[in-house]
Amino acid sequence: MSDDEELHFPDDLKYTKTHEWCRIEGDIATVGISEYATHNLTDIVYIEPPVDGTECEQFQELAPEGMVESVKASTPIYAPLSGEVFEINEELVDGPEALNEDAYTNWIYRSRISKPEEIEGLMDIEAYRKWVKEETH
Repeated sequence: MSDDEELHFPDDLKYTKTHEWCRIEGDIATVGISEYATHNLTDIVYIEPPVDGTECEQFQELAPEGMVESVKASTPIYAPLSGEVFEINEELVDGPEALNEDAYTNWIYRSRISKPEEIEGLMDIEAYRKWVKEETH
């Protein structure tokens, strides 16, 4: 999508270059994929979140779980921060198309942050907008 003006990026989130977003509340990270990612994937038909207890490393794939599939492509989910997954969004598993409707209220998983210093390695809203603009040109 070339016109990022249409896309919504909440300014209270942190972002990754692989288009995950992260809402940080204390030592809890709520993670999803950005609206930019959902627009590029188009119609999302399946999501396999990581399982409870999965240990994540920052910027690493959550494989073999942690996949988003659309009619167009399948893409892995990457961890924005290191930590342990303790909750998945079961409603999203049952209705993955909700990601296309609202990428920011439909989170994928929550984890306990094990390395809070990694937060500095995430992008704020301005850096993410710039990243998306560079990626589309």
